[in-house]
Amino acid sequence: MDRTEHVHQAVIDLLAHSQAASVGDLTATRLQVLDPDSGLRGIDYLDILDSQFQARHLDLEARRMKNRGTGFYTIGSAGHEGNAAVAAALRPDDPAFLHYRSGAFFAQRAKQLDGETPLFDVLLSLCASAEDPIAGGRHKVFGSRRLWVPPQTSTIASHLPKAVGAAFALGRTRRLGITPPVPKDAIVVCTFGDATANHATALAGLNSSAWAAYQHLPMPILFVCEDNGIGVSVPTPRDWVERVWGRFPALAYVRADGCDITETYRGALQAASLCRERRAPVFLHLDMVRLLGHAGADVEITYHSMDEIQAAESRDPLLLGCRRALELGIGTADELLSSYLGVEARVMAAARVAEQRPRLETAAQVAAPLAPANPRAVAGEAARRPDEAVRTELFGGAGKLPESQAGEPLGRLINWVLLDLLAKYPEMVVFGEDVGSRGGVYGITTKLQERAGSARVFNTLLDEQTILGTAIGAGQMGLLPVPEIQYLAYYQNAQDQIRGEAASLSFFSQGQYRNPMVIRIAGWAYQKGFGGHFHNDNSVASLRDVPGVVIASPARGADAVGMLRTAMAAARVDGRIVLFLEPIALYRTRHLHAEGDEEWADRYPDQEHAVPIGAARSYPATGSRPPDLTIVSWSNGLWLSLQAARLLETRHGLRADVVDLRWLAPIDVGTVRASAASSGRLLVVDEGRATGGVAETLITALVDGVTDRHQHPAIARYAAADCYLPLGKAAELMLPSREGVVEAALTLCKGDAGADDANGRPESPTGESTGPAAGVAAAVATATR
Repeated sequence: MDRTEHVHQAVIDLLAHSQAASVGDLTATRLQVLDPDSGLRGIDYLDILDSQFQARHLDLEARRMKNRGTGFYTIGSAGHEGNAAVAAALRPDDPAFLHYRSGAFFAQRAKQLDGETPLFDVLLSLCASAEDPIAGGRHKVFGSRRLWVPPQTSTIASHLPKAVGAAFALGRTRRLGITPPVPKDAIVVCTFGDATANHATALAGLNSSAWAAYQHLPMPILFVCEDNGIGVSVPTPRDWVERVWGRFPALAYVRADGCDITETYRGALQAASLCRERRAPVFLHLDMVRLLGHAGADVEITYHSMDEIQAAESRDPLLLGCRRALELGIGTADELLSSYLGVEARVMAAARVAEQRPRLETAAQVAAPLAPANPRAVAGEAARRPDEAVRTELFGGAGKLPESQAGEPLGRLINWVLLDLLAKYPEMVVFGEDVGSRGGVYGITTKLQERAGSARVFNTLLDEQTILGTAIGAGQMGLLPVPEIQYLAYYQNAQDQIRGEAASLSFFSQGQYRNPMVIRIAGWAYQKGFGGHFHNDNSVASLRDVPGVVIASPARGADAVGMLRTAMAAARVDGRIVLFLEPIALYRTRHLHAEGDEEWADRYPDQEHAVPIGAARSYPATGSRPPDLTIVSWSNGLWLSLQAARLLETRHGLRADVVDLRWLAPIDVGTVRASAASSGRLLVVDEGRATGGVAETLITALVDGVTDRHQHPAIARYAAADCYLPLGKAAELMLPSREGVVEAALTLCKGDAGADDANGRPESPTGESTGPAAGVAAAVATATR
């Protein structure tokens, strides 16, 4: 049963049938203070009521547009219009992370700056117009750069950790002397519903804010829980929200009737003042009502009785707001009705215009703001030297600078370059669990806190959603965050903070908001069976599935230094998100072929050395004749492949070019193609799982669009098993090995020993490896040419 027209008509009937009362000087009455506690005047009340009218008519028009086939979103704000009073109690430079029932908040905030057109902007968003000023037709969102409303899309709790991160960063910028993009006394507001408050991600955000405040860290965030008593069709137990959050440590609690303008404004002003003055989190609990179901497609009568629906409609904040305005004598029924219908006319007229505005028409248009890249500017920034005096002081003297030291393995060079980058970027912060005085689980951040200070290198609580949410908020507040995730599998606990939030922000804001960060993740396998799959994970599918992110995975120290410099430059210049995946097993590895050869201990590169994003590194075979095959790998797989290449040459007379991808997104297909064209055979060694591994993308890119069977080389893949890694030495059965690489290469070359093709090289049949891990770490020949 569609109650849309009933709810609409109820407001009209109330005002049309109200008895005309004698009123005095309306101007004087409206200037009088209605509420001494908040200073709310009659004119302010009417202004908030007008914003509520705007939100309601946007909801009604959204449903009409859907029926006309011109609108694509019907989750509305009906019943939650009280949040307009929250906006009135705040400043337009208080960053607002809004959920999808905050239409009245958005309308009210838009009044605080001249030149805003919130009605038309939201209508453009509803009809997915390319002229929508925030998302450009990519989603229906509340968002504005000028109004400091970052777009949140269809948020269910995932915005809380990053809102907390923004609030934390405001305090941290002051401590670091960094100028944030908002005033230093700004507070962050974050709105959500009662059902959302039960979500694990919401709990993470609320808990982490209180955890910080409990330790007297600045945390100026106002949580606004708009409690309508239901989540789609699941009721929230009465007083549940207050019982949980009304007594939470270090979290101030304020409750108000969200259907009453005066009470909501008073409560919001009190909560905002507490938050701003104490720089501490406050939980504002507003009792509200949901009208018209969850969305346009929701048949509310299937889970609510008609009595329940009508009871909710009797608490319509527009009805209550109009009645109270009449009682207070700040407006006449005719005026209010004229205002209500006038807003309706404006919205309907604007919708007709919005429906005719241009839509996104090409895939290139859609993807344009996903991950803007300026390689030349990034290269220049990566090669820019840090201040020599600053870095000398951080390293403890000229004699301790890394370039004056002997060759060291991967872990030590990462430690050095992090300190170098801290010298280069005063806005850079390094954080995560145990990164402080302990120096991280593997010692990679050793002495960084001691040398750069605890304001820039600090521990977080044990929660990956908080760590990544902090990075998102910090990036938006002008910092350059480098969060650490202890193990690759731990990232999976919080991947939506990157997939759904950080990586989508530029896309849904047309680049107006960015989330610069470099996420260091200790990962991959080959840790001699330590820890089982949770500490020895080799699955990168969830990282590679995120549009627009850069994934780096160095194998050796010199490359890691150049790649981290570029990663930080890309974050700073382009606002890019870089996942920096470090192979734990190679942190302390010094040798390659034999104990003591020191071939995996690199000297620290000079300050201009940087590795461009997506650039592979080649290790060509020795000698003048063409190589017999090309082996492509990365991280641990590169280390194994270089060993295997020597064995192939010394034992079997086969010469192999070896290519280190270094970057897993984007992939340097050109370098691989050129090498494989020379050798005629390609073996991809993927320590990731056969399903979801990097080899899938690389091989597909090499053969995609090739119609002539002679135009690509014989290709084989040697990958880890599609299985979790077990504890102990059994883990080695599931992963590529040096001997397995040799056997996969021999199988590829042997299979290529039939009739010669047009290039003088044999045909290659399709087949499976019979190596040590056949059927487990599978070497699958893609092998037709």
